[in-house]
Order: sequence, then structure tokens, then C-alpha cells
Amino acid sequence: MKNIIGAKQSPAAARNPAGREASGEPGAPHSAIRFLTVDAESAGQRLDNFLFRHLKGVPKTHVYRIIRSGEVRINKGRVQAETRIEAGDVLRLPPIRISPRAEEDAAPPAPAREFPVLLEDESVLAVDKPAGVAVHGGSGVSFGVIEQLRTARPAAKFLELVHRLDRETSGILLLAKKRSALVALQDQFRERETGKTYLALVEGDWPANKKVLDAPLARYLLPDGSAGAGERRVRVVAKDHPDAMRAVTLVRVLARLSLPGDASPMSLLAVTIKTGRTHQIRVHLASAGHPIAGDDKYGESTRQRALHKLGLRRMFLHAWRLQFNHPASGERVALQAGLPPELLALMPPAALEAMTRHPTPTAHD
Repeated sequence: MKNIIGAKQSPAAARNPAGREASGEPGAPHSAIRFLTVDAESAGQRLDNFLFRHLKGVPKTHVYRIIRSGEVRINKGRVQAETRIEAGDVLRLPPIRISPRAEEDAAPPAPAREFPVLLEDESVLAVDKPAGVAVHGGSGVSFGVIEQLRTARPAAKFLELVHRLDRETSGILLLAKKRSALVALQDQFRERETGKTYLALVEGDWPANKKVLDAPLARYLLPDGSAGAGERRVRVVAKDHPDAMRAVTLVRVLARLSLPGDASPMSLLAVTIKTGRTHQIRVHLASAGHPIAGDDKYGESTRQRALHKLGLRRMFLHAWRLQFNHPASGERVALQAGLPPELLALMPPAALEAMTRHPTPTAHD
């Protein structure tokens, strides 16, 4: 049997010549029963996600079908898509035969792409994500950073997102190259042991004394008949709202400015989030009366069109700094991603100087 990334040949497969792959091409359809033994790095994954990685090119609908039918087994027992696999588990995979129609309908593989690397070692990879690129496929997006990196790095045994960034947000994105690193880093994010600071340019003069935004958020869908019907949105709600999720955002004014050719006052903010809710910064700032410049979801449309003419053709939100404890060494790591050229060009010298004076948060800030 040809070795599979994240799995090794089981004794059962070694005794069973039919367990060999029908094709020498990784990810090609397989015409014989195979047995895979889960290694330590793959332990803890959901079964469906594990199979998506190792049955590349096979439509997800087909993967779910063979799980539901009982053709996929773990240690000879039937399983469900959400079953968590463990090190040493032996997976039985049935012959995979895909109809020509299914092959035509299958999504094309993500194009290979590397992104500017801020840090890379055996455990972690931190990249500088550009605006306009999703972090993963889904919701009308065929692929994102994670799929493109996996295509660009076919020999990578493990590569997973540690956290998320909005598609319109640029800046630091952290990925794990080992499952142990993924678990350790996600624990830090969940326990608020990381430091995440963003740069945001907002409309108006932000009050210097408004430093803490502690307002619950809830997700909802735009109603039928409205522009963008069915799209997901987030809003501030009362604490007793049934879907309320606590969200805390810290704000510090770095500079007050106006864009070239525009007299409207604006504020450059350093924003640190203590919780990681969907659209948290965007909604908190907008609900305070100071939407992020260029935000087409929570800003005023007429103003966004005016900003576009001034040269701001994206949302001015950038994941600037990130601090975390390295999952292997335990040492505190501090990363910084400079403003991308399209945002840097809009900043007056005083604002850039203010950014250099802003202190880096300490381990527990």
C-alpha cells in the first residue's frame, strides 16, 4: 500500500494485497479496499475532515455517502462523520468509484499559493494574509488560504488554521504544523492568553475616554427581500438576549487625521480584542457610531463610495500584532505585520510615527 500522509500501513493491509492503492497518484480514486492506521498527529480529528484530506478529488457528498452507508469503518465498527479518530485506530476504506458526472461536478483543486511568512518552524506557520482572500473555502468561496497552502505544500503532513480572519481583513494569520501545536494554541486563544491587536481607521473623532466596549453580540441573517438576503450579520444585543455572546474590545486612539482630498475627521485606533466573536471589531465600532472606513457591511454606503474615490478600496482593518506562547518551547512570541501598501499610502507621517510609539502588549495584557 502506498503511504498516506497522516496515516501508515496497518498489519491488516500488509497481509492484504488488495489493500494497495489502484493509482500511484496521491488523492486519485481507489478501486480496492484499503486500511489506514491513524498516527499521533492525526489523532483528535473528525472522521470527515480526515477523509477530505486523504481522499483528495473525491466530492464531499461521496465521502459522506460512504460513511452513512457503513462502508467506512473504524476498528471494524460503524461510525459517524463527527466521530473523533484516535492514534492507532484502523480505518477501512471501501473502493472509491466516482461516476464521470460526479468527477465533472467536483470542485477543482485550489491553486497553489504561498503567502509572506512572518514565522515558520516545525510547529507553527504565521503568514501575512492579504485582504480579499478567505482563510478557508465555504459559503460561496471555493478555496482560501488553507487550501492554497496545502496545494503548495503537498509534502506537509499536517497544516491547520489556528484561528480565523474575515476575508476583508489583512494581517497575521496563524497556522499549526502539528496537531499538538494546534491544540496548545487553540487552548491559548480560548483561555485569552494571546494578545491580538488590530489597526482600524474609523469615521469621526473617537472619544479618548471610550476605552472599553463590553457589549454582547448575536448573529442573524438578513431577511428575505432585503439587499444581501440570507447573508450572515452580527449586532449588539441586550445581555438577556437568548443568543447573546459576551464580547470585549479595548480601544486606544493612535492618531486623528483626514484622508488626502477629504475634510472628514477620522481616527486611527489600536484595537485589542479579549474575545473572538464573528465581526466583533466591526460591529462594536459601528455600534459606537464610528464604523470602520471601507466597511461595506456595517458602514454607510454613500460614505463608502466616497472613500473608494479617495483611494480606499477595501476595509481599513489590519491584524497588526499577535502574541502567544510557543507550543513547543513555551517562550513568548511577538509578531507584527506592517500595514499593506494600499493602506500605508493613505497614512500621514504623524499617524505612522504614532504607530511606532504604541507599546507591544505584555504576556497578559
